[in-house]
Amino acid sequence: MSDNTASNNPGKMHFMLWSTPPRTTFFQDMTEEESNIMDQHITCWTDLQNQGIALVFGPVLNPKSPHGLAIIEVENAEQVSPLVTEDPAFIAGLLTAEFYPMKAVLPK
Repeated sequence: MSDNTASNNPGKMHFMLWSTPPRTTFFQDMTEEESNIMDQHITCWTDLQNQGIALVFGPVLNPKSPHGLAIIEVENAEQVSPLVTEDPAFIAGLLTAEFYPMKAVLPK
Protein backbone atom coordinates (compact mmCIF):
# COMPACT_ATOMS: atom_id res chain seq x y z
CA MET A 1 0.00 0.00 0.00
CA SER A 2 1.22 3.46 -0.80
CA ASP A 3 1.09 6.70 1.12
CA ASN A 4 -1.32 9.50 0.23
CA THR A 5 1.03 11.01 -2.34
CA ALA A 6 -0.03 8.17 -4.63
CA SER A 7 -3.48 9.75 -4.80
CA ASN A 8 -2.21 12.80 -6.72
CA ASN A 9 -3.36 14.91 -3.78
CA PRO A 10 -0.26 15.65 -1.72
CA GLY A 11 -1.14 17.10 1.65
CA LYS A 12 -4.61 15.55 1.70
CA MET A 13 -5.65 12.96 4.26
CA HIS A 14 -8.16 10.17 3.73
CA PHE A 15 -10.50 8.58 6.25
CA MET A 16 -12.96 5.70 6.21
CA LEU A 17 -16.19 6.45 8.06
CA TRP A 18 -18.39 3.57 9.19
CA SER A 19 -21.91 4.35 10.39
CA THR A 20 -24.18 1.92 12.18
CA PRO A 21 -27.99 2.17 12.15
CA PRO A 22 -30.11 1.52 15.24
CA ARG A 23 -31.28 -1.92 14.05
CA THR A 24 -30.40 -4.43 11.34
CA THR A 25 -33.79 -3.91 9.62
CA PHE A 26 -33.43 -0.11 9.53
CA PHE A 27 -33.09 0.21 5.74
CA GLN A 28 -36.30 -1.80 5.25
CA ASP A 29 -38.53 -0.47 8.04
CA MET A 30 -37.67 3.18 8.68
CA THR A 31 -40.50 5.26 10.06
CA GLU A 32 -41.56 8.34 8.11
CA GLU A 33 -39.65 10.54 10.57
CA GLU A 34 -36.52 8.38 10.24
CA SER A 35 -36.84 8.46 6.46
CA ASN A 36 -37.06 12.27 6.49
CA ILE A 37 -33.93 12.50 8.65
CA MET A 38 -32.09 10.07 6.37
CA ASP A 39 -33.08 12.23 3.37
CA GLN A 40 -31.40 15.15 5.15
CA HIS A 41 -28.39 12.91 5.80
CA ILE A 42 -28.13 12.06 2.09
CA THR A 43 -28.45 15.74 1.16
CA CYS A 44 -25.64 16.57 3.61
CA TRP A 45 -23.32 13.92 2.15
CA THR A 46 -24.22 14.82 -1.44
CA ASP A 47 -23.14 18.38 -0.64
CA LEU A 48 -19.87 17.05 0.81
CA GLN A 49 -19.38 15.01 -2.36
CA ASN A 50 -19.98 18.09 -4.51
CA GLN A 51 -17.31 19.89 -2.44
CA GLY A 52 -14.84 17.09 -3.16
CA ILE A 53 -14.75 15.93 0.48
CA ALA A 54 -16.79 12.72 0.23
CA LEU A 55 -15.20 10.64 -2.51
CA VAL A 56 -17.80 7.89 -2.19
CA PHE A 57 -20.58 7.15 0.31
CA GLY A 58 -23.63 4.96 0.71
CA PRO A 59 -25.27 2.06 2.50
CA VAL A 60 -23.62 -1.35 2.58
CA LEU A 61 -26.45 -3.87 2.30
CA ASN A 62 -24.94 -6.67 4.36
CA PRO A 63 -28.01 -8.45 5.79
CA LYS A 64 -26.14 -9.48 8.95
CA SER A 65 -24.51 -6.11 9.54
CA PRO A 66 -25.97 -3.26 7.47
CA HIS A 67 -24.02 -0.03 7.74
CA GLY A 68 -23.02 3.12 5.92
CA LEU A 69 -19.58 3.69 4.48
CA ALA A 70 -17.85 6.84 3.30
CA ILE A 71 -14.36 7.56 2.09
CA ILE A 72 -13.44 11.19 2.61
CA GLU A 73 -10.54 13.46 1.67
CA VAL A 74 -9.68 16.34 3.99
CA GLU A 75 -6.84 18.75 4.73
CA ASN A 76 -6.42 17.60 8.34
CA ALA A 77 -7.82 15.18 10.91
CA GLU A 78 -9.65 17.97 12.75
CA GLN A 79 -12.06 18.26 9.82
CA VAL A 80 -13.46 14.75 10.33
CA SER A 81 -15.40 15.01 13.61
CA PRO A 82 -17.61 17.93 12.47
CA LEU A 83 -18.70 15.89 9.45
CA VAL A 84 -20.29 13.48 11.92
CA THR A 85 -21.41 15.85 14.68
CA GLU A 86 -23.15 18.22 12.22
CA ASP A 87 -24.94 15.45 10.29
CA PRO A 88 -28.73 15.32 10.92
CA ALA A 89 -28.77 11.50 11.26
CA PHE A 90 -26.08 11.54 13.95
CA ILE A 91 -27.67 14.52 15.73
CA ALA A 92 -30.97 12.60 15.83
CA GLY A 93 -29.24 9.50 17.18
CA LEU A 94 -30.17 7.34 14.17
CA LEU A 95 -26.56 6.53 13.34
CA THR A 96 -23.41 6.04 15.32
CA ALA A 97 -20.02 6.42 13.67
CA GLU A 98 -16.46 5.28 13.74
CA PHE A 99 -13.74 6.69 11.53
CA TYR A 100 -10.16 5.72 10.85
CA PRO A 101 -7.29 7.16 8.82
CA MET A 102 -6.77 5.45 5.50
CA LYS A 103 -3.82 5.25 3.13
CA ALA A 104 -5.94 5.71 0.03
CA VAL A 105 -4.72 4.93 -3.44
CA LEU A 106 -6.86 6.79 -5.96
CA PRO A 107 -6.86 6.73 -9.74
CA LYS A 108 -4.55 9.24 -11.41
